[in-house]
Amino acid sequence: MAPPALFLVTGGAGFIGSHIVERLLTEGQRVRVFDNFSTGSRANLDFARGHRRLEIVRGDLTSFKAVEKAMRGVTAVFHQAAMRSVPRSVADPLGANASNVTGTLHVLHAAAAQKRKPRVVYASSSSVYGDRPDLPKREDQPSAPISPYAATKVAGELYGSVWHRLMGVETVGLRYFNVFGPRQDPKSEYAAVIPRFILWAQQGQPLQVHGDGTQSRDFTYIDNVVAANLLAARADAAKVSGRAYNVGCGSRTSLLEIIAKLERMLGTSIKRKHSPGRAGDVPHTLADVSAGKRDLGYDPVVDFDEGLRRTVEFFTGRKVG
Repeated sequence: MAPPALFLVTGGAGFIGSHIVERLLTEGQRVRVFDNFSTGSRANLDFARGHRRLEIVRGDLTSFKAVEKAMRGVTAVFHQAAMRSVPRSVADPLGANASNVTGTLHVLHAAAAQKRKPRVVYASSSSVYGDRPDLPKREDQPSAPISPYAATKVAGELYGSVWHRLMGVETVGLRYFNVFGPRQDPKSEYAAVIPRFILWAQQGQPLQVHGDGTQSRDFTYIDNVVAANLLAARADAAKVSGRAYNVGCGSRTSLLEIIAKLERMLGTSIKRKHSPGRAGDVPHTLADVSAGKRDLGYDPVVDFDEGLRRTVEFFTGRKVG
């Protein structure tokens, strides 16, 4: 009889990772979280406090020994741990490389060393496309990174493809497009724009907008990202292994449009303060998700407006229209 499934979630105490953990536990799965808690928080796992199917391991991706130990007996890996911020990667490119490139290589190599090699579903990013003007972004378009963060994600995809071909590890990359939702940290220096806008609006502070606010993103609610990860872990290996897929909604929203929507939801006028654009940022993103639909069965389950409503309710603690 095969042993029961055990899923490893690197960065499982982070925003995206904790939502994957929650979904797996809801399904009755056994989960091992691997996290160094540098940006992740145990509070993100409060929903599972004392859960008998959850194991939490403190460790760092830059230690191959620690990663190899966490990998033992694992059925599949959801590799979410990373330095996620473009501006932080510009400020600390060596740290970004250590976390995102060396760390990913450690995950892949530890998976290859197992007797029963687990599938590795890993977090890539829409930033791999760079600032090329052609929209929507399709997986067959060449990568053109313009930040250290984006370069590390391209490297991770290349390593995933090589370890699939060379080592027989089933790998699936997911190119996330601006994920947002509950439990995203609005107070971090490198916080994502939506939770930070909500926090500032609650405090009555002007919203700091980099550039003129017309830049747009394919903002993707967290439930869509969780669904994509689980689909990628279970999809036909012959179709998906060694490949990377867009995970977005196929629509885009500008920062100015977000502010207008927040004003309607919160029932208040929101001031804003413009500042110069940030180095490494791209003007627009938009995902073509047809490949994911075809091979993974991925179909966004929550659109932007509904996702924004749920996120506002989480951070404000009250229902919004």
